[in-house]
Amino acid sequence: AASSPAAAVGSELPPEPGGSGGPGEGADEERELLLARLVPASRLKEAVGASLASLCLGPLGGAQRLGTLVDCLVLNYRLRQGPGRGRERGAEGPLRCCGCGRFLGEPVTVPCGHTYCRRCLRRELRARCRRCRDWLQPAGGTSTAAAPLRTSVVLNRLAEKWFPGECERVRAGTRLEELLAQGRFREALGAVNQALRADSSDLMLRICRAESYVGLQEYKTAIEDLNFVISKMPNWPEVYFQKGKVLQDSGFVGDALQLFLQCLALDEDFLPAKLEVEKILCDVLSPEKLGESLKESAWNSPHIRNKPFILGSEMTASYCNLQLSPLQSLGRSDVLEPVSGGLNRAQSAHALNSTKDLAKEDGLKRVSSEPLLSGQGKGALLKRKLSFSEQDTVVCEDGRNKHKKQGESTKRDMTLASGTIPGDLIDVSDFECSLCMRLFFEPVTTPCGHTFCKGCLERCLDHAPQCPLCKESLKEYLASRKYSITELLEELIMKYLSDELFERKRIHDEETAEHSNLTKNVPMFVCTMAYPTVPCPLHVFEPRYRLMIRRSMETGTKQFGMCISDSQNGFADYGCMLQIRNVHFLPDGRSVVDTIGGKRFRVLRRGMKDGYCTADIEYLEDVKVADEEELKKLRELHNFVYNQACSWFQNLRNKFRTQILQHFGPMPDREENIQAMPNGPAWCWWLLAVLPVDPRYQLSVLSMMSLKDRLIKIQHILTYFSRDQSK
Repeated sequence: AASSPAAAVGSELPPEPGGSGGPGEGADEERELLLARLVPASRLKEAVGASLASLCLGPLGGAQRLGTLVDCLVLNYRLRQGPGRGRERGAEGPLRCCGCGRFLGEPVTVPCGHTYCRRCLRRELRARCRRCRDWLQPAGGTSTAAAPLRTSVVLNRLAEKWFPGECERVRAGTRLEELLAQGRFREALGAVNQALRADSSDLMLRICRAESYVGLQEYKTAIEDLNFVISKMPNWPEVYFQKGKVLQDSGFVGDALQLFLQCLALDEDFLPAKLEVEKILCDVLSPEKLGESLKESAWNSPHIRNKPFILGSEMTASYCNLQLSPLQSLGRSDVLEPVSGGLNRAQSAHALNSTKDLAKEDGLKRVSSEPLLSGQGKGALLKRKLSFSEQDTVVCEDGRNKHKKQGESTKRDMTLASGTIPGDLIDVSDFECSLCMRLFFEPVTTPCGHTFCKGCLERCLDHAPQCPLCKESLKEYLASRKYSITELLEELIMKYLSDELFERKRIHDEETAEHSNLTKNVPMFVCTMAYPTVPCPLHVFEPRYRLMIRRSMETGTKQFGMCISDSQNGFADYGCMLQIRNVHFLPDGRSVVDTIGGKRFRVLRRGMKDGYCTADIEYLEDVKVADEEELKKLRELHNFVYNQACSWFQNLRNKFRTQILQHFGPMPDREENIQAMPNGPAWCWWLLAVLPVDPRYQLSVLSMMSLKDRLIKIQHILTYFSRDQSK
């Protein structure tokens, strides 16, 4: 059978933030692996069976260990709704939150480069980015409360300039949420009603009013507000979660579970909904309930009681129908029949839409003893606001018409005040980097909320691990080395300043081409001797050389020149190019660079670039011997010096020989064609690197373009050291 992505859903994901290990964690992991193997695509019945079978491995280690089952439930729920359903986005606009799809009030850019409104992050509505599924918190973070949420200065300034009215509404909403957090529900309700009289189309005000009603235990009115929001924004995950929480608090857990699944079908990383589903499933699949039947009264109580249920195919099938077919089951004539493991939908709908007043001391009146309605009553009931069919989720025909009358407004669109920005409000100075004073190129936003060109910020961090503007420490940001592009800002520049961006890119390309030239203005590392084919590890800590190494990597050349210092000219007339093989960055910005020698060169002209030396150079190659007689003598000299070098190395003390092998590796083998390489045999350079000779003498050998002269020099050195060994 063909494989499907469903089989792997959740099986590769790490634990959610907040989960903790402990006794039995190994069994939990084994259970998760078992479930992942037993869950094929869109087959929830097998998934539930696998979950129950996994109980044989031992007691559940906690609700967070049911992540794979929840993922499978959500996938099947989404598939039952039809392809592509629930993936629509809100109205497009220049400033829109990646999470809720509404106006980007108090924008906060997360480490992956995407931007959310502060409200979405403050409420910890998701653990992963909705765009790229990257963790919203840096490594080691467990909560958005662990790190302060800093508003993006540039984006917030644009929001205030372009949409001042929307920003004022966001601030009003923040004040209302503060009242709700303090438990001042009556005061919050009065403020919301006053604001709605001024603008009845503000959906966030409806959300706040619903929360106020919930705090006052007026659940029916809260549900009406949430239904209105759903009718206007049917793809807003948070509204389904809020509605599910109202039902769950009222005791209707089965219907709440479906709303949580609908929320996850729209946003699979909506963390609060996922945690609620895991808690419900953990209770349903708890070991003490195995082998018993789950009575309907358990789901009609405020909390799921430990009622028994039957372990078998009937329970599994019913459970599947509850989770996967909310739309289909509600359209059948038997919709009001009790479902094992779920709440009687007629009872929940009838309870919350009843014309009777709610009993404040009891919250919602229980209607589990209500008789089943006739067929005509069933049809009417399906049109009520609390029906969980898709028609009513978007509000049924009658309800929709009614809501349109209630929500008519000529002031603005529900999701964003405007999709366009007047031309006189577009100012290139709003998009300038405060370091280079040019248009942002690859803008990145720091945790403190300031934005710079990526290259500008990296150069500043080379000198000090702190923000160039507010001086806040960026040590953790530097250690992560994750300078993600702020996508929203880059999109705005591309859309509104395309000509300026084209010119900015042209200048950047010219600068990159200049850095890529390997004969003109070649970067020079003034430090030590380097030789062709010989490894040369470097510890880079100076800011100028950090910049030089980074440019070498970014341009793709991965090369720079190495020379020893010279008191008169700054650096020597001869050197060797180094090829970067690997760069290991340390948390404080330093790096260990693994390089190997390449071509030799002669310096023609010296220069300076951003603090490091540069040079125009020409490359050196050995002059080849064409005469057969001379070539024969050269081979004899080569073999003699090679044997002499081997003898010297073998006679070294074990301590020295071991150190040389660890640092430079073994001596290269003798080559048959001694003129094949432009720099001659590799063993000559290896030997020159390990011999304890003055750098100026080594430099004279490096500059030679005659293999014969180089072999003679090496022979003289070996003869001198061999006499010392004999002594």
